[in-house]
Amino acid sequence: MAIERKFVAQNIKEFEIQEFVTNNLRKVGHSHTKLQRTPLGEKIIISASRPGLLIGRRGQNIKTLTKTLKNKFGLENPQIEINEVEDVNENAQIIAERIANSLERFGSSRFKAIGHRVMADIMNSGALGVEILMSGKIPSSRAKRWRFYQGYLKKCGDIAQVGVRKAYSVANLKSGSVGIQIRIMPSSIRLPDKIEFIEDKKEVIEEIKEEEKKVEKTDEKGTDNKKEESEEKK
Repeated sequence: MAIERKFVAQNIKEFEIQEFVTNNLRKVGHSHTKLQRTPLGEKIIISASRPGLLIGRRGQNIKTLTKTLKNKFGLENPQIEINEVEDVNENAQIIAERIANSLERFGSSRFKAIGHRVMADIMNSGALGVEILMSGKIPSSRAKRWRFYQGYLKKCGDIAQVGVRKAYSVANLKSGSVGIQIRIMPSSIRLPDKIEFIEDKKEVIEEIKEEEKKVEKTDEKGTDNKKEESEEKK
């Protein structure tokens, strides 16, 4: 039981660190955070679309974040590593934060334009399907749920659980909080109903005509005679 409690406590601590990093890195295109334990200390891997803003001038933001993690969570020697996200338009967490930042900046009156623009960017990047859900007091004082969707998206089965990328974010507006839910079906996923036909290789056998056989025989006789003449000269 002591070992089980130790593993549970480590997982809870890792979840709290991930939640803290997510809440403090909202405007840098934060994707996800991983925690690895090494002999030198804890290694925190942060994936973001804009690592320059995350690092800050002369690494000041990283130093502040390292000091905060050390004091808040009791980490001995935290080491922060930053990875740049390549497929930004297929990353659900970055898209959810982008919509939340746009709503907080432009207000709820332009939520339709924001939703359609983000959806177009996702589909133009090669994604198979996308679904965007916005829930809250937009654009009126009554709470509603708006849905933007395009393409092909799995809602059940193993692919829906593993292959579809999901994320959730919250935009804090004057009228209240707006929940944003994203589902993206990336282009790298392979569907089980996609079948490719492989054509059988055909063996082509060409028949040699009798005239060509005669020419080959004469050539062989000529080469044999030349060999005999050279041997006699020797």
